[in-house]
Amino acid sequence: MNEELSIYSLKGIFKEILRYKIGVFSLIIFAFFIVLIIYTIIAIPYDKTISLWNDSQAWLKYPRNAIPVWWGFFTGKNLPKNINLSNKGSLNLISQNPKKIELIYSFNYNYDDFPTEFNIFFKSQYKNEPPILRIFWEKPNKDKIFLLEHQLRSEESTLYLGNETSIEDKLIEYLKSKLEYYPPYSVTVVRGLFVDTSGNLNIEKGEYKLHIEVELKDKDDTITAEPIIYGKVHGIAGTDHLRRPLELALLWGTPIDLSFGLGAAISITLLHLILATISGWFGGKVDSLIQRLTEIYMVLPFLPLMIMISLFYKLTIWKLLFVLIFLSLFGSGVKTQRALVLQVKTLPYIEAAKAYGASNWRIVFLYIIPKILPPVIPNLIISIPAYVFLEAILSIFGVLDPTQPTWGRIIEDAFQNGALYKGYYYWVLEPSFLLILTAVSFALLGFVIDRIVNPRLKEI
Repeated sequence: MNEELSIYSLKGIFKEILRYKIGVFSLIIFAFFIVLIIYTIIAIPYDKTISLWNDSQAWLKYPRNAIPVWWGFFTGKNLPKNINLSNKGSLNLISQNPKKIELIYSFNYNYDDFPTEFNIFFKSQYKNEPPILRIFWEKPNKDKIFLLEHQLRSEESTLYLGNETSIEDKLIEYLKSKLEYYPPYSVTVVRGLFVDTSGNLNIEKGEYKLHIEVELKDKDDTITAEPIIYGKVHGIAGTDHLRRPLELALLWGTPIDLSFGLGAAISITLLHLILATISGWFGGKVDSLIQRLTEIYMVLPFLPLMIMISLFYKLTIWKLLFVLIFLSLFGSGVKTQRALVLQVKTLPYIEAAKAYGASNWRIVFLYIIPKILPPVIPNLIISIPAYVFLEAILSIFGVLDPTQPTWGRIIEDAFQNGALYKGYYYWVLEPSFLLILTAVSFALLGFVIDRIVNPRLKEI
């Protein structure tokens, strides 16, 4: 008897789990999730995450739809990363009156593919008129191309070179003069800046220079520039259509989704346990009422109801949790656990408790529920990923709060923006992998615990 009780202690259960390889594997996955959650909560405050995730201006210096760095290994190419030229520049004074300066940014480009964008972020201070810029591009073959003349519109201004059609025209003329025929492809600004004009039309590797001549109207006027050449790979998880790093949502999706699944599973299982025990113990009208309500709940279309309520009331994930608990209050678990109660109530120790005068509620909470709890725990554990998947499904349908960075929200954004059609597979695979890992870990742990609490399975 003491040996049996020791098995059902936390220490005993842990030892039993370690006896099975799949149990050890599930614990390793749980350890990974725990480390991930602790790191996320400490390193990335929740309020800051929500603010950044919903601020479209916070990520202007990140590449759009960039694949993860590790994904580049499968392509066999050295794909370009972001190149920030702000620390690679020098300043030359051309004249004092009028005040003219030249900003020169030099860098080596040795990647195997073209960049995606080229933007210059300016910060200036001026008294009367904004500075006038003249921008030149110098290629490794020492050709210097005049790109455009531009006057800043405000003290903080961004020049999107890729959107300037005048630059496209100049680059086309330059390529025609070099190739002596019209370029056989659509010339974008970025492609035209980095294309090799020796005949193969591939990347021209080597040292490039960006020259920015600035005319300042007053001697006290100042200007700084931050040129950024955007790459095709970024970070451990890549970026989305709004340039947001996906690791932010993947990290915070872990505590949010697992908290949702754990909260829903524990709350619903305990409520089912209490209702089933009350129904089976008291019987009569109480039993009849609970069973009829359970049958009504079982025939209700659960998922359509959840979608409809979420759509009408614009639920946050935490309000959804309360709605989920309410709609699952009288679920099929009540009937399953009631059958266990009917078996337990006939045992001798229950009759002994009634004989020494124990009250009904004492018998329910101290004698019956602890007895039927061990067989219920495996189902509780296995149900956790089901609720995590429910949140993902509702997010994919677009009926949950779009400001919450969850795994389901990442998948929904990916589908809305044609990620699979455009070849951004990482955008769908990363959150899907975490969802599958969650399902596998809880399923394996539930299976192991079921073998522990169910003596018949031990013999298999």
